[in-house]
Amino acid sequence: MGFFDKIKQGLKKTKDSMVKHVETLVNSFTKIDEEFFEELEETLIMSDVGVATSVKICDLLRAKVKETGETDPAAIKGMIKEIVSGMLEGGEELHIGTKPSIILVIGVNGVGKTTTIGKMAAHLKSQGKKVILGAADTFRAAAIEQLEIWSQRAGVDMIKHKEGADPAAVVYDTIQAGKARGCDVIICDTAGRLHNKKNLMDELSKISRVIEREMEGCEKEILLVLDATTGQNAVNQAKQFQEAAGITGIVLTKLDGTAKGGIVIAIKDELGLPVKYIGVGEQIDDLQPFDPKAFADALFDD
Repeated sequence: MGFFDKIKQGLKKTKDSMVKHVETLVNSFTKIDEEFFEELEETLIMSDVGVATSVKICDLLRAKVKETGETDPAAIKGMIKEIVSGMLEGGEELHIGTKPSIILVIGVNGVGKTTTIGKMAAHLKSQGKKVILGAADTFRAAAIEQLEIWSQRAGVDMIKHKEGADPAAVVYDTIQAGKARGCDVIICDTAGRLHNKKNLMDELSKISRVIEREMEGCEKEILLVLDATTGQNAVNQAKQFQEAAGITGIVLTKLDGTAKGGIVIAIKDELGLPVKYIGVGEQIDDLQPFDPKAFADALFDD
């Protein structure tokens, strides 16, 4: 199955929900008037696009309709696709141009964080990059073992300490091993708890100090993994982590299992955070680099 087919299949539930509702709306109107825009706004909000983002899409649409003089509701779907694609663009590529570069991965337990790291490692390895993993989520029982299984599946090295060890020490050792082994990318798993924001901030600050000291001038990504099935809760989670951790991008998992894919648009628009990867299935190659145009095409094209 090709790249685009995977995204199309992964977004089927969102398409069947959100886009089908837009189509039903379009077909029930004979002209584009204020009542049409109000109904469209409601449809988008119900599809987890978020209130502020739905209002913005409709405002941009009004301007487009005015500019083009379009009167046929049938033309609206193509216009929305264009607007959504434009809103999602910018920042989606990973900044890992230095050798080595580092990616810190954070997120609450249960979102698929460890699985994401394994799949990301496999994807980067398939691009010819040498990758090493650091098991710095030392707090959760079984997180280290789980990451080890994924490192073996992806065929990459991993550095670990005992459960309960200092996460910053694991990151330090992973950086040293990454440098010594000529790795291109160092990926570190980190704590998945947010119930005490201060602890999380302290831990991430300590890890960041180690990275600044040991990898001066190297590119760094801090990626937050979110579960798409949680809809608007994912946006709230992102807001909290953004305050605590200075996130550079989002990985959105389980998109294939939800009709709430509209959340991608809300995250980028409301928080200004680019989506870097989306998870559209269980297989190791089902984590896909995010492509705004392909996303919009998969949703809105017949």
